[in-house]
Amino acid sequence: MRLTDILDHLDQIAPPQYAEAWDNVGLLVGDHEQAITKAMLCIDYTDDVAEEAKRESCDFVIAYHPPIFKPMARITASSLIYDAIRRGVAIYSPHTALDVADGGTNDVLADLIGLVDRQPLKLPDAKATDATLVTFVPKEHVDAVARALFQAGAGRIGDYSSCSFRSEGTGTFFGKSGANPSVGQAGKLEHVDEIKLETVVPIRRLATVVAALRAAHPYEEPAMNVVQLIAPPVTRGLGRVGRLDQPVYRDVLLGRIKQAMGIDHVLVAGPTTGPVNSAAVCAGSCGDLLDEAIACKVDLYLTGEMRHHDALKAARAGVTVVCVLHSNSERITLSRLRDRLAQALPAVAWGLSQADRDPFQIL
Repeated sequence: MRLTDILDHLDQIAPPQYAEAWDNVGLLVGDHEQAITKAMLCIDYTDDVAEEAKRESCDFVIAYHPPIFKPMARITASSLIYDAIRRGVAIYSPHTALDVADGGTNDVLADLIGLVDRQPLKLPDAKATDATLVTFVPKEHVDAVARALFQAGAGRIGDYSSCSFRSEGTGTFFGKSGANPSVGQAGKLEHVDEIKLETVVPIRRLATVVAALRAAHPYEEPAMNVVQLIAPPVTRGLGRVGRLDQPVYRDVLLGRIKQAMGIDHVLVAGPTTGPVNSAAVCAGSCGDLLDEAIACKVDLYLTGEMRHHDALKAARAGVTVVCVLHSNSERITLSRLRDRLAQALPAVAWGLSQADRDPFQIL
């Protein structure tokens, strides 16, 4: 299966426009047109995970945390990125786009503790990810040009592909001396029956689609317009907050969390007894969202890690903070993501890394 087809599906699961502005989600290493046969999911692309991927002959790794966060000054032979490029291993990161997505990381945590009537703790700024491409094509060539655009990644809206709008009109042009028009001749005003072809293009695929347009279009200089679309209203956000369908005592809920995550210990600040009626969750390091959780008057806040003074603030507000370590709060989503991908894209073998571990241990 082509990597670009997998990326289109991943973009539907974890829409990149909902990632945090500081984040670096999407394809980080690889060729959109390369063939993918075996994939591995992990939280961190470490030396052990890279070696495991090599041993298992994986040509695609979904690393929840992006192994490239900032621009890199150099890529040398000692780099994991160099090794991945050399071996033809593509690397993709969903990170905060998956956190925000419906059915993503934070919904998995919310499901774990039984949150109902859930809403995001915080709404991020939306970013435009699509553009409209408009071009003008002689009638007899419009199907060939449209097909080239679609094959390059244009015309996809939700579950539909090959989407376009076409309207008839008359195009005019005057070729200067030295021009070599495919229709008519230089030095003469020409009138041509044309089709105005409009389609939607992901901004990340724009350069590829425009190149395909130029290659397929019969004109020496095809006319085109590209208009960036306004981002849709934001309805998804970081974290989740809601109520429990039935009150659950704190010790029972802590046991449920440890069992579901396969861990023996959690860090707890604030009250340790009494029932939990409402709660908030946020995967990773989510002290920055503590004020939102307190404002919602939750009884419990489940996250990966929290700063000392934020834990004191939560305890003073009567909120029980449960920290399970950073990547433990995220790793639980990998199996669900693996299952979704395996069901939708069975041509690829999907597996979970066994070498992926949180760097901290409680001894």
